[in-house]
Amino acid sequence: MTVEPGGEGTGRRGPDPVARVRKLLAKAERAGTEAEARTYNAKAAELTARHGIDAALLAAAFPGSDPVGGTRVALSDPYSAAKARLLGWTAAALRCRWVLHRAARGRVAAVTVFGHASDRERVALLFESLLLQATRELVRCRPPDARESVAAYRRSWLLGYAARVHERLTAAERAAAATPGGGTAVVLADRSAAVEEAFTAAYPHLATARRAGHSGSGFRAGAHAGAAADLGGPRLAGAS
Repeated sequence: MTVEPGGEGTGRRGPDPVARVRKLLAKAERAGTEAEARTYNAKAAELTARHGIDAALLAAAFPGSDPVGGTRVALSDPYSAAKARLLGWTAAALRCRWVLHRAARGRVAAVTVFGHASDRERVALLFESLLLQATRELVRCRPPDARESVAAYRRSWLLGYAARVHERLTAAERAAAATPGGGTAVVLADRSAAVEEAFTAAYPHLATARRAGHSGSGFRAGAHAGAAADLGGPRLAGAS
């Protein structure tokens, strides 16, 4: 078992933020131009980040309502190690820690996401969506050089995708935390400290995993796909 480093509300609740995010993603799906789709997707990412900040402020007002704990997510091949990085780097961007549970021959059997309940819920929502999006792209991915292993190309593609998604999520979280007023930064610092303390107590003897490497040439193409990925959660199928 190994781990990699992570990784002012008014009191009046508005419309369900998850529903708003899904509506934006539905609009992006129907957008007439790529620029219009990017605008909707960017707004969805912003709202997703704001939803997390709002949950943090609410939890600060009601201690114990957003407990720290772990959620174990089972992973399967193919590309379980690359999928684990997508999940882990998403978790790190959303202020969670994560633990790899390795299996034989380089496989990853599961990842435990460790953090506040609301943040773990956001991680699960995003990972489900991101993995579906990546899978749709992966089935079409082929290396430009026919002599290269398709599996190696796809593994490196997925790592590039995960890395770019992590960058975008981290930027969205920082922007949301910088919203003026309300002491958000202090609340988030306290929440992060609580996660670190509980994580250290739960996993006192972890080894540090080696940095993820890749032998394929698909990293850049995966990063390009990650730059266009929707970050607001899964779409509503057939949304009107």
